[in-house]
Amino acid sequence: MPRHFLALAFLLVGVSSAAVAQHDGGYAEFRNRDIKALSAQQVDDLRQGRGMGLSLPAELNGAPGPLHVLQLRDQMNVTPAQASEVERIRDEMTSAAQRLGASVIQAEAELDGAFKSGAADEASIRSMTARIGALNAELRAAHLTAHLKTRRLLTVTQLAAYNTARGYTAHESSAASPSGHRH
Repeated sequence: MPRHFLALAFLLVGVSSAAVAQHDGGYAEFRNRDIKALSAQQVDDLRQGRGMGLSLPAELNGAPGPLHVLQLRDQMNVTPAQASEVERIRDEMTSAAQRLGASVIQAEAELDGAFKSGAADEASIRSMTARIGALNAELRAAHLTAHLKTRRLLTVTQLAAYNTARGYTAHESSAASPSGHRH
């Protein structure tokens, strides 16, 4: 093996060892959490059905969120009919997100409880984490789908106004509808 590869390998091991040494290795501040894997803010966000950044691929690629469209309706010249439909989408999304958020909280509490009681084993961990993963996937899909439905309601001009109001640079893909036709 050439010397420079060997030197690079030692350097990388040294850097990662230094990073591990800098971390105290503990999570003592998390011990008082009701559910160790979730902060109080995360629990509140899940209960309220908030987005928590789950929709960033949609939001930052031209598919606005229904809540933000309603907040910016005047700047975007959203029609009353559009606003009514966006409100329906928002309400549907919030309801689904709150239901799924409650399920995520419950599933995380069960996982936490399994470790607390000493009942956790490989099979139960795989089962519980698979359930948590599936619930999180459904939750994210509920938010992303609402963005997609909202985008379909808006014109190119409204999308441009949204992007401007939110500080995004509009780009060609945000102006096209899913079918490739422009509004």
